[in-house]
Amino acid sequence: MEFNIKSGSPEKQRTACVVVGVFEPRRLSPAAQKLDEATGGALSTLVRRGDMEGKLGQTLLFHGHSDVLCDRILLIGCGRERDLSDKQYRQIMATAAKTLNETGSMEAVYYLTELPVKGRDLMWRIRTAVEATRHSLYRFEQFKSNKDTARRPLRKVILTISNRRDLTDGEKAIRVGQALAEGMKQTRNLGNLPGNVCTPSYLADQAHSLASINPKLDVEVLEEKDMEKLGMGSLLSVARGSRQPAKLITMNYQGGEKGDKPIVLVGKGVTFDSGGISIKPGAAMDEMKYDMCGAASVFGTMTAITELQLPVNVVALVPATENLPDGDASKPGDIVTSMSGQTIEILNTDAEGRLILCDALSYAERYDPAVVIDIATLTGACVIALGNHATGLISNHHPLANDLLQAGKATGDRAWELPLWDEYEEQLDSNFADMANIGGREGGAITAGAFLSKFTKKYHWAHLDIAGTAWLSGKQKGATGRPVPLLVQYILDKCKH
Repeated sequence: MEFNIKSGSPEKQRTACVVVGVFEPRRLSPAAQKLDEATGGALSTLVRRGDMEGKLGQTLLFHGHSDVLCDRILLIGCGRERDLSDKQYRQIMATAAKTLNETGSMEAVYYLTELPVKGRDLMWRIRTAVEATRHSLYRFEQFKSNKDTARRPLRKVILTISNRRDLTDGEKAIRVGQALAEGMKQTRNLGNLPGNVCTPSYLADQAHSLASINPKLDVEVLEEKDMEKLGMGSLLSVARGSRQPAKLITMNYQGGEKGDKPIVLVGKGVTFDSGGISIKPGAAMDEMKYDMCGAASVFGTMTAITELQLPVNVVALVPATENLPDGDASKPGDIVTSMSGQTIEILNTDAEGRLILCDALSYAERYDPAVVIDIATLTGACVIALGNHATGLISNHHPLANDLLQAGKATGDRAWELPLWDEYEEQLDSNFADMANIGGREGGAITAGAFLSKFTKKYHWAHLDIAGTAWLSGKQKGATGRPVPLLVQYILDKCKH
């Protein structure tokens, strides 16, 4: 989809549709007032007689008037002006896009970026308009015989500014929004693929495809024999139950100075998780194709930063495997040796994400990282603690945690910090190995983070548990694209320093 930016009065726009807001109760936005004046009070008449109250999500399509140049005017309900929040602004943008897509307006000029969102500037509103529009129109229909495509889909959106001095910054905001939307699309596409398509080898191929169009990106894929030489007994113990070979995928983006320490992202890539010998219940097990959404979010983030050609060095590590039951699969009670040399008693084979991440976190040391951030659909306990609204955050470095929290607030892709205290590590004590891979029911999201922290002593590290935020269940089932906005914003913020 194409996005452009321009200034100009709404009544002078020669386009298929001009989109303006109406606040509750029945109050026209400034752009709507200009159109009302140009049409001799036609809009205020519609509003006054009750056709549009201005409630959030309401729409009213007004067809051609001889005193304006556009074919249609779309009124969008914005709710009460004083209550206009980030969430409501995104909902307004999504409503506009879906309505236009269904009513044949292939091009539209939006005067919605003038809406006064609390605490947000014009550039945020432009960038978010791009992201929310594309997010709302996303469809995953790769495997459908009959695709639900609009006859005349929305193809071009023009976002307006009141001052031409904002043109350059507005174009930059569109570029960031487009890159972010493309990254989220990549993440959602990978997440929504079925496990028989999206295998560890498929992810490796996707990394090579991304590198083929980005000269600053290099890819290396370690095979199981390479991991054996490195002593990655923990990662390989998960792969033993699968006929699909495990991969350790490295994507190295060199956009910064040669000597600059990289940001390292580590994404959990369990392309299907049955639980292994500790097999999961059958209900909703199909959703365990989403257990690679940490990896998918890393792919999405790399897509965005390469599109923007950001001046920063970023290394992405994706340990990828399936977790399946087999005669050779790991058993509860098995003891394995990680790349770090620490031994792990596997009390539950369904706590496999931490077993592949710990070796990848040890491998990250060779890049002398500025920071390391792992992203994983790690624990159901995090969903119980935070629901589907916030990503769980655990870190051994307060400034890093604070930067990630602020990036989440800036984008609406929020995280919430959980404690990392010694008492939680004690729950991982084992009679037979250096540690167990689970610490009991209490504080399960935190003990999982405490386990990972044992492999991150040599650098600043943060862990993002996205088990509650990476996908939706039920009728709206599908990958969300989170936490790509948080990660991209964090990296953008680092580029400013």
